[in-house]
Amino acid sequence: MNFLLIASLAESLINFRGPLIAALQARGLQVHVAAPDLPQGDPIRQQLQARGVVVHSVALRRTGTNPVADVQTLWSLWRLMRRVRPDCVLGYTIKPVIYGSLAAWLAGVPRRFALVTGLGYAFQQQGQGGALQALVQRLYALALARVRAVFFQNPDDEALFRARALVAPGARTCIVNGSGVDVAAFAVAPLPPGPPCFLLIARLLGDKGVREYAQAARRVRALHPGVRCLLVGWIDTNPDAIAQHELDAWVQDGTLEFMGRLADVRPAIAACSVYVLPSYREGTPRTVLESMAMGRPVITTDAPGCRETVVHGDNGFLVPVQSADALEQAMLKFVHNPDLAARMGLRARQVAQDKYDVHKVNAVMLREMGIA
Repeated sequence: MNFLLIASLAESLINFRGPLIAALQARGLQVHVAAPDLPQGDPIRQQLQARGVVVHSVALRRTGTNPVADVQTLWSLWRLMRRVRPDCVLGYTIKPVIYGSLAAWLAGVPRRFALVTGLGYAFQQQGQGGALQALVQRLYALALARVRAVFFQNPDDEALFRARALVAPGARTCIVNGSGVDVAAFAVAPLPPGPPCFLLIARLLGDKGVREYAQAARRVRALHPGVRCLLVGWIDTNPDAIAQHELDAWVQDGTLEFMGRLADVRPAIAACSVYVLPSYREGTPRTVLESMAMGRPVITTDAPGCRETVVHGDNGFLVPVQSADALEQAMLKFVHNPDLAARMGLRARQVAQDKYDVHKVNAVMLREMGIA
């Protein structure tokens, strides 16, 4: 049995879907993956091939709305499926879900599934972005009508898709606890000594709450100069991206310590005492799960995808979206109560083990796809 997994970012096949690929292989399936920018000799391609995965590089632009490029993506995926003849296809993130599902339907793939990992830039725009949002939603409705089941990573996204008729009233949906986290690989690390150290890991986008984090960090550090605020990530090719001059200003005035893009985020998590993600909306944020698994409390927003990870006052704090004031006050609670991070971090680890263990998450998906 051939299984085709379609991604828009090649490295996510290892970082986010590695355990799922391994679970599929353990059940005797031949796993194929398709993603852009995977030429011969590419390190990610080599890692996947070393695991017995068949790798295909396809024409797919993760961002952008060029119709010619998107038709090329659909054509490229259709040709691949006609050649590989997969028995089952799963796409995740917007373009793999839309064009992967449509290509699979056109190619006659018998078992088609989609994983909605978040809504993305197009859903969060108003005004000028309305036309783009309408187009994306029409494409979603067209594609999701042609799959057996749709996986969502939080109940808010599922409710929104149903309310907007992007999935049919009788369509099969399944809510899973994010992408899960390997709680063995992300083992508990001791908290660093001294004043609290905060950390945000994200693509440097406005809707990740990076500006609110910088504002709150500046205020907290003005009151308590010993506090450190770390930032890991990169400036993405996205209309909502943070400008380079903004990042440079935060670093130059000492507001944030920028660590760049890290292949392995565990050293950064180990260096912090509290993880912060002021995102406006998520599927389920993987960095939150990784930080919880390593015994870190979390400050995040009372927003879809984020609110499910934190019980307010138990393993962290929830703050309103786009509120630097509330974020500052939550950060100060850890400054004023030195024992809080250890207590909440212990609970965070327990939640990660009980709810977000990647093997439990994948078992649910495999059962729903009839593979368990």
